[in-house]
Amino acid sequence: MSDLDAFRADVRAWLEANCPPEMREPVRDEDDICWGGRKFKFKNEAQKLWLDRCVAKGYTVPDWPKAYGGAGLSPEETKILKQEMARINARPPLQSFGIWMLGPALLKFGTEEQKVHYLNQIARGEIRWCQGYSEPGSGSDLVSLQTFGEDKGDHWVVNGSKIWTSYADKADWIFCLVRTDKTNKYQGITFMLFDMESPGVTTKPILLISGNSPFCETFFDDVKVPKTQFVGEINRGWDVAKYLLGHEREMISGGGAGGDMVSIGALFAQSLGKNDHGELDDPILRAEMAAFDVDVFAYRAMGERFMDMWKTGRAHPASSNMMKYVGTELNKRRHELVMSGGGSDALEWDSEESKGGARARTWLRTKANSIEGGTSEVMLNVIAKRILDLPGA
Repeated sequence: MSDLDAFRADVRAWLEANCPPEMREPVRDEDDICWGGRKFKFKNEAQKLWLDRCVAKGYTVPDWPKAYGGAGLSPEETKILKQEMARINARPPLQSFGIWMLGPALLKFGTEEQKVHYLNQIARGEIRWCQGYSEPGSGSDLVSLQTFGEDKGDHWVVNGSKIWTSYADKADWIFCLVRTDKTNKYQGITFMLFDMESPGVTTKPILLISGNSPFCETFFDDVKVPKTQFVGEINRGWDVAKYLLGHEREMISGGGAGGDMVSIGALFAQSLGKNDHGELDDPILRAEMAAFDVDVFAYRAMGERFMDMWKTGRAHPASSNMMKYVGTELNKRRHELVMSGGGSDALEWDSEESKGGARARTWLRTKANSIEGGTSEVMLNVIAKRILDLPGA
C-alpha cells in the first residue's frame, strides 16, 4: 500500500468516526452553513461538534501549515481529504472569506506575527471577515477608489465608503483597500485590517431582487486604524489586492461545478417523470440538460487541472479569470434550467412547500455571479489580452 493509499484509509476511518450524521445531510438554508465569528450562533450541537473536531485535526484549512492552524497536508493529501468528504456528503466544517481570500494573501504577504495571530483565529472560526473593495463608482475600475486614510503618525484616520460588502453586518473584521497617497493611482493604496466594531464604522444592508440582503453599504467616519494593521507595504496594497482577487475569483467560480449535484438531468427525471426508456420525459429539456451536464463534467476536469497547476506554481496568472468566467456562466445556466424544469411551480415565492421560494430566490441571486469579483466582460478582456495575446482595441 502506498503512502497516499494509507492516508486515504486513515482519512476515511476518521471521517466515519467523527462526522456526525446531521453533517452529512444537504444544506437546506443559510443556518446550515457554519461561518464562525463572534456573532455566530450554532444551529445545533452537531454543527459545533463537527467544527471542533475538524479544528483539532487542522481540517478547516488542511493545506495550511500546522503553525497557522492547518494540517500541513500536501496538495495530493488535500485532494484526497476533499474526495473522501464528498464521498460521504460531509458539509464543510467552516466557510469563511478568511479561508478563501484573506488567508492566502496573509500566507504570501503577511509578517510572521500576522500569520500566527490572524490565521489561527481564522482556522478556528473565531473571526469572520468581510471585504472592503468596491465603492460607488469604483467597481471594475477598482484603483479609482476614494476611501482615504490620513496619516496621523501612529495611526490612520479613514473616511469613505464601500459597497456590495458581503455580510458586512455579520462580520467581525474587514480587509480593506484604502488610498493613502492621492498622487499615485496604483502605488498609493494600502491593504488594511480593522475591527468592524471600531468607532465610526456603520453598515446598511442592500435589499436585492431575491428579497434577501447579503450585501451591505459600509461607511467609515473618522475610523482610527493603527499603523500595525496593514498587510504588505504601505502604498503597495494593490499588489496584495490583485493576488487576493485571484483567490476570490477561484472561490466564486466554484459554483459552476455544482457541488454534490451529480447530474441535473438525473435530478429532474425523478420529479418530472421518465419515459419508457427511463429518460427524462421531455426531449427538449432532456437535450438541454444533457448538454449542460457534459459542460459541467468538462469544467470539473478543467478545475482539477487548474488547481493542480496552481498549487505547483505552473498556472497562468490569468487562469483564475478564465475559471471565474466559465464557472459563473455555468452556474447561471444551471439555475435557468432549474427554473425551466420546475415550471410555474418554481416561481412560487412564499410557501413552506417551496421553502420560501428557494429556487426562485437562488435563481435571481445567481444574476450577480457574473458581476461580483469582476464582471464577465472584464474577465473576457483579461482572457483575450493575457491568455490569448489578442491585440487591444
